[in-house]
Amino acid sequence: MNATAACHHCGEPLPRSPAWAELDGVRHGFCCTGCAAAAQWIGQARLQDYYRLRSEPAARVGTELPEMALWDREDLLAGHTRQVEGGREITVLTDGMRCAACAWLIDRAVGREPGVHEISANAITGRIRIAWDPARVRLSRLLARLAALGYRPYLATGEARERARRNERNRALVRIGIAGIGSMQAMMFAEALYLDFNGTMPLPTRDFFRWITFLVSTPVVFWAGWPFIAGALRELRHLRLGMDTLVAGSTLLAWVASVWGTVTGAEHVWYDAAVMFVFLLLVARQLEQRARGIASAQVDALARARPAFATRERDDGGREPVPLALLAPGDVAWVAVGEPVPADGILLDADARFEEALLTGESTAVDKRAGEPVYAGTACREHPARVRVTRVGDDTRLAELARLVEQAQAQRPPLARSAEKIASGFVAGLLLAAVAVYAWWRVHDPSRAFEVVLALLVVSCPCALSLAVPAALATAHGALARLGVLAVRPGALDRLAQATDVVFDKTGTLGDGRPRLLSVDQCRGLDEDQARRIAAALERDSRHPLAMAFAAVDDPPQAQAVRAVAGRGIEGVVEGRHYRLGQAGYATGGGDDGALWLAGGDGARARFVVAEGERADAARAVDRLRGLGLRLHLSSGDAARNVQAFAARLGIADAHARQSPEDKLDYARTLQAQGRVVAMVGDGLNDAPVLAGADVSIAMGDGASLAHRAADLVTTGGGLLRIPAAIALARNTHRIIRQNLAWALGYNLLALPLAAAGWVTPWLAALGMALSSLAVTLNALRLARLAPEPVPAAMPASAPVPAQVPR
Repeated sequence: MNATAACHHCGEPLPRSPAWAELDGVRHGFCCTGCAAAAQWIGQARLQDYYRLRSEPAARVGTELPEMALWDREDLLAGHTRQVEGGREITVLTDGMRCAACAWLIDRAVGREPGVHEISANAITGRIRIAWDPARVRLSRLLARLAALGYRPYLATGEARERARRNERNRALVRIGIAGIGSMQAMMFAEALYLDFNGTMPLPTRDFFRWITFLVSTPVVFWAGWPFIAGALRELRHLRLGMDTLVAGSTLLAWVASVWGTVTGAEHVWYDAAVMFVFLLLVARQLEQRARGIASAQVDALARARPAFATRERDDGGREPVPLALLAPGDVAWVAVGEPVPADGILLDADARFEEALLTGESTAVDKRAGEPVYAGTACREHPARVRVTRVGDDTRLAELARLVEQAQAQRPPLARSAEKIASGFVAGLLLAAVAVYAWWRVHDPSRAFEVVLALLVVSCPCALSLAVPAALATAHGALARLGVLAVRPGALDRLAQATDVVFDKTGTLGDGRPRLLSVDQCRGLDEDQARRIAAALERDSRHPLAMAFAAVDDPPQAQAVRAVAGRGIEGVVEGRHYRLGQAGYATGGGDDGALWLAGGDGARARFVVAEGERADAARAVDRLRGLGLRLHLSSGDAARNVQAFAARLGIADAHARQSPEDKLDYARTLQAQGRVVAMVGDGLNDAPVLAGADVSIAMGDGASLAHRAADLVTTGGGLLRIPAAIALARNTHRIIRQNLAWALGYNLLALPLAAAGWVTPWLAALGMALSSLAVTLNALRLARLAPEPVPAAMPASAPVPAQVPR
């Protein structure tokens, strides 16, 4: 086997000196001894069918397996397991499962360990549920087996929520199963009654079929259909009419009338319509839940990025593994190659590379220098790193992202509420129409009056109308999260689809947000080093991008009484003297020259020239936005010369300089007064007024932006290409919603007169209603396929151009 062949276990290219092992008489090459050991164990356990069944390569095992002993600590088990009969149960996550064969291998590899009561691996969600007896086998042994096969375990957060969701899904599947069996049996018995065209069936035989159908349909109506009955009771308690009221009312009406017809020997019964209605609606509701579950995968991905343990460095230089909950700000964490960072912090000692794809969407590892921030959940690459912890637990950027994703999933936009109101009004109108139709048929053909009204109620049930908006929005939010954009306010997606103009801030938005200090001149009473140290002291605790220009200054003094003036500069007391740092008009009272000035109480002390380059993908993002038919504007607090040069490089004709936050808001309102729909894109630092005042606003994804609540949407990273991708997705969502509403309304307008005319039987009405709901749901799921993928920025950022970075 040559050196370019792939590893037999994981499929990765073989190194120059691969590991070799013989399996079933055939010599295979492996990328590492870990993969070789995993393959040998699979062969010895007679599970080699795994290699035949799999559709994707396995995960790479590696040579350094994680320490598993900490999984046996009682403090961890108490918080993440629950007591079950015969032992305990835990759910862990793994990112190694690639296909159903992986789940098959895990079930058999761990399931044969003594003391394991039950194991269930889900290849779709990456979750593994293990029930075991701690008296017979330690959890660490079971998880070590997983890791040895390439499935490294992680703690699953939100387990209570996931367990409730899993139980609800299982109950729903059982309800669908019972309703499906009941529907088939009821239709079979009903067919025998329908085929008695000449009325020759003996009455005892007819009554026998009816009573058997009654026994079959009753559990379907009252157990499988209980969610609709419970929903109807809730709606009635709140004095409102909704879909559940109509569904439960129609089902119970058909069942009660059928029971009455069975007891009294009436001509018709409608058990088949009742059970078909329940079955088809349960299937449609399950498909809707499937659409809603697409976005929840993002929460699982974020949970998977959080490690179970951290390696903490002791004062004596040694290392100790600790549960994540024991890590505190100020601790030094040691991160091995390939392991996720346990908490937000500052990189110590040496440069390193970190994979930030989950948080920022960037496909390549990011170079970090000593002193730069690193974030929980990002993976360390190439060599180990030491991190000084600054934020832990719910304060980390990872936790903030998880909260934003859950908030996006939970929101109910105005469009969805409007659809619910329409559906509620439709139900009220339908009930009035049903009374009128019943009265008409009682006069002209009393024998068909009930059947026609029942068909009318069933066929016109506004299920599709109620699903039209929620199904599309649920799918869209999942696709939006995969693009790296989170909608944090209701209605954001709808307003984004209507945007006609995009107004960009420059610094930290179109610009890369990394100003560099190019020169220091015109020093008076200070040398260059002293001027830098004073400026660094004023900027030390600032979150503004300008602070990065002075981050390299070693050990700046402490500043007191620091106060920032938005759009102008910052001031404070350094070593007993008051200083101002900012544009010339603010610091010195002189004319604006585009530079940054340091001034004391007796006038100017130094002049700084700083530089900021444009983002690597800024030009491509601007081109794509222009291709979507949007008008682009640049509104910056920088000097006119710098803003015009920056705008010219990107091809933005409408550029405005020296804009304060209030000026930016006034500019957005001017555009709105012209009938334009304004989308504002800013860094979330000084743009709060315009972010709140624009029709829709997007905050770029640095730490401050994620915490910023003035924006409607927040990006999870700095890439600009996700903005045109999000607008394209919003427009697709708007189009799908219009299609869904048009179909739902058109179907009901067509079906209602047909049913009122007596041309639709109750069971056919149930089928038509279910197919209508299915069409709406499947159309909404198209959004997952239509969602554009952002192109990662691969080229380097542009060369810095001298420019003041205003506040």
